[in-house]
Amino acid sequence: MAKHILSCSFGKDSIATALLALQHGEPLDELVYCEVMFSEKISGELPEHNRFIHETAIPYFEQRGIPTRVLRSEKTYLSCFYHVVTRGKTKGMLSGFPLSGRCTIQRDCKLPPIKAYQKALPPDTVQYIGIAADEPKRLARLKPGQISLLDKYHVAEPEARSMCAAEELLSPLYDFTKRGGCWFCPNASISELRHLYRYHPELWQLLLELQDVPNKPTERFSWRRTFREIDERFLQEGEQLSFYEER
Repeated sequence: MAKHILSCSFGKDSIATALLALQHGEPLDELVYCEVMFSEKISGELPEHNRFIHETAIPYFEQRGIPTRVLRSEKTYLSCFYHVVTRGKTKGMLSGFPLSGRCTIQRDCKLPPIKAYQKALPPDTVQYIGIAADEPKRLARLKPGQISLLDKYHVAEPEARSMCAAEELLSPLYDFTKRGGCWFCPNASISELRHLYRYHPELWQLLLELQDVPNKPTERFSWRRTFREIDERFLQEGEQLSFYEER
């Protein structure tokens, strides 16, 4: 029988896919999770999602006979940030912050280990992809050998979330955001950044320190703002909140 793997971010859609495989007796040999790292020791996952992955989700599926293969790149966010550009208009400068829409972190830290692992797999390997039944555009982009169990069993995104919640396998990420992503992502919404600012000041400080690193092509963290501008906005929000609380 061909090997069956699931590309798993441990978001609701990929976990619901694994649950469907268990429920319907679909073959599933392993979950494949690629962890992007901020540094050699600090994960790119938010701490609460990181704990959920390693302390809840991975043990849950291991106990049911499905192991998880964790992939990591030799490159990290910091190694990409401090990479010296060797050609073009910014030659000799640091790469700096990856801008929105140009995620060099995904290109350099996530895709290479995944592609290297896929090349080592037998050619008839079946890959499950966590795309819900109500995502027709994404389903249309599936390649040969890729299957959506959510589509096969007619599970839309709301039902996928309910499935995870019923098994206590819904990441705490969904308490404040609709999507997963690295905590340093330039595409993060204001609500995601506000969560990082309030609950993970040690990680926030790491990004704030990078704002002061010289010789970057741009000071912007995203297309519209520098990280310091975002920091000042949240600081003002906090001061306003304290003012109203005092009154």
